[in-house]
Amino acid sequence: MTTTPLWRWRELCRAVGVPETDGPDVASISIDSRAVEPGALFIALSGDPGPRFHGIAGGRDGHQFLDDAISAGAVGVMVKPGTHANVPTLSVADTLDGLWSLGIASRDRMQGQVTAITGSAGKTTARQWLEKILTAQAVCHASTGSFNNHWGVPLSLARMPRDVEFGVFEVGTNHPGEIGPLSRMVSPQVALLLNVLPAHIGNFANLAALREEKLSIAAGLGPSGTLVLPVELASEVQNRRVLAFGTDASADIRGEVNMLADGMALTFRAGNKTWETSLPVTGEHRASTALAVFATLYALGAGLDAAMDVFPQLDLPAGRGDRREMASAVIIDDSYNANPVSMQFALRSLAAEPGPRIAILGEMLELGADGPALHAGIEQDCGDLDGVITVGEGFADWGAGLGDRYWQHASGANEIDLDALTARLRDQRPTVLVKGSNKVFWAHGFVDQLARALESN
Repeated sequence: MTTTPLWRWRELCRAVGVPETDGPDVASISIDSRAVEPGALFIALSGDPGPRFHGIAGGRDGHQFLDDAISAGAVGVMVKPGTHANVPTLSVADTLDGLWSLGIASRDRMQGQVTAITGSAGKTTARQWLEKILTAQAVCHASTGSFNNHWGVPLSLARMPRDVEFGVFEVGTNHPGEIGPLSRMVSPQVALLLNVLPAHIGNFANLAALREEKLSIAAGLGPSGTLVLPVELASEVQNRRVLAFGTDASADIRGEVNMLADGMALTFRAGNKTWETSLPVTGEHRASTALAVFATLYALGAGLDAAMDVFPQLDLPAGRGDRREMASAVIIDDSYNANPVSMQFALRSLAAEPGPRIAILGEMLELGADGPALHAGIEQDCGDLDGVITVGEGFADWGAGLGDRYWQHASGANEIDLDALTARLRDQRPTVLVKGSNKVFWAHGFVDQLARALESN
């Protein structure tokens, strides 16, 4: 049996607009020399996205790591003109443009259905849930991690095998004007807008500007494409085929949720048809994500009855509210990111947990001038907790109403005395929520440190 390679060399040449030559088949695409596998094409990005995107220009240029990539098994490279390499070479003026060209070519050759997902919170969860449900029905390819920016989206597309039946891609933004071009590259049949919350709002004039940016996920839809979005946003869209989800009777896809001790029971309704299933996670925001996923499946024409069998198997991505059940404690790891609404939902879910409930909260970044007020508003959701620790400048003037339940404020996560904390919690088996912007906890592996401290005490 023969296996079709991810890319043939002449295909790559045509995709990036260089003269066709013979060369090796390529099994994978990488932009990180440390992640190169044998048979890969290594693309040497400069580290600077240029004026089109507002990503931070990195100090490292991929051209510095060509030898490492080749030693790891790269059979070809994409580089700037004048670069010498001892493997077949695609020489292009701008390697980021070259990556985009590969993403577009991959999308053009794929004949299945593609979904693009955006929103202020829940993108990775929705993408992972859709991928798992669709994989049970057909061949599916999806983006990984949080590859949703100017290099992550084209890289995810370029890695897509030609024969997949469903593609699922996250599309994110930090600044105005970023989602539209990425959506056009993805060219989805279905675009899902999960929500519009005050995340990254510091880079936008106001919430209306952020909402306009999120709605531009529809830019890549063709005339027959469907925009799936919350019912409260449906009136914002003109001249588009819209499928609105929500609990309101006016929604096209309606959901009902019954919270259980170990998850939730879900009912989905579309027209006169009803589907019932369950989900082994809790929280209003998770129910909303599940409803959005169902609406997307409905828009795709996927097998809905079969999907009901998969919902009970779904879990949460690492750092997005997944639970670590330990002998000494339960840790809810929601440390990947935070905005005011997602933090409020997380705290409300924590308040429903049995036993001592402790929140370790990191500041929420990129909120602009509204930051102080938005941080202040979080205190009201901590009233039923047994202990609160805060980290970062955003929470510096905070917690006066919590009294002795406000245990500590630290400027950085490294200032939390984990030995003292775990000694305080010994023999109580508390539920500990860790929630904050990425740079506060996730980037430093704080939850792993906390887990080790709890296990050793």
